[in-house]
Amino acid sequence: MFKTLFFSIWFLFHPVHVTLTSIDYIPATDLFNVFVRFYFDDFLRDYKSIDENFQNKDFSDTNSSYKDVTEKYIGEKIIIKVNEKQISGKLHDMKLTDNEISMNPEYKVGKKPKIVTVKNLIFTGLYSDISNMINVRINDFEEGVRLTSDLTEQTFKIK
Repeated sequence: MFKTLFFSIWFLFHPVHVTLTSIDYIPATDLFNVFVRFYFDDFLRDYKSIDENFQNKDFSDTNSSYKDVTEKYIGEKIIIKVNEKQISGKLHDMKLTDNEISMNPEYKVGKKPKIVTVKNLIFTGLYSDISNMINVRINDFEEGVRLTSDLTEQTFKIK
């Protein structure tokens, strides 16, 4: 009872508009292992603005058609360039728990990253106060930034 009441109130007071994206370079595989997390209700609202025919009935992390929808969304909203060449990702894992959706796309990097540009457009057309938190880790390099609806892109120069 308490848990249901707590989450009902939490849903009503969901004033924080924030996403988290972590990008980790795995040298042995030349991949970026990416972790993305945001609120599911915001995702539904944003995705419906892109595709008004979208139905969220039976959305679950085990439904392959919704994994495709989510992969498409992430592909359009998170743009990663390595050494000035855009790379694309493939969604490997997705979980929906307590109104938070978490996912792990992987991006094939190719050659050693020297310049990485990340553009994050998640919810930027939905909320003017969005904070898209980005963390990039490549070998000994680690840097975090906060992107907003006004500042959607950051370039990282790897030493």
